Amino acid sequence: MLGGADLGLRWPAPDRGEPGGLLLVARTHAGGMQAASQALNALRLGDHPAGVHLVAVVLVADAPGRLPHALGRRVRVLRSAAEVHRVPWIPAWRLGEEADPLPKQVRALAELTPGVPGRTAGLR
Repeated sequence: MLGGADLGLRWPAPDRGEPGGLLLVARTHAGGMQAASQALNALRLGDHPAGVHLVAVVLVADAPGRLPHALGRRVRVLRSAAEVHRVPWIPAWRLGEEADPLPKQVRALAELTPGVPGRTAGLR
């Protein structure tokens, strides 16, 4: 949707021509936020390829409704270490469909990735 690539669990490789700007995406369940914390720690320690830099952390809701208090605390900890953007629960995505219009939180992410080749034009 934003023209990025899902790299799974690997870092971007700027030495192979991949962009170094990283949107670290995680679900808001306990495992997702733990993985995000581990990746942020690796970035802090410099345990990543040269040229990789964090643009922001993107937390995608794993269920509708408010987060449990314990998970909300984890979001606050992540926010103390990085810029964090939250994406709400989007039922259409669960079915593999497009959301129309996109929530404002998703449209705001496009502002973080200007000039990304292949980015979908005309985000609503």
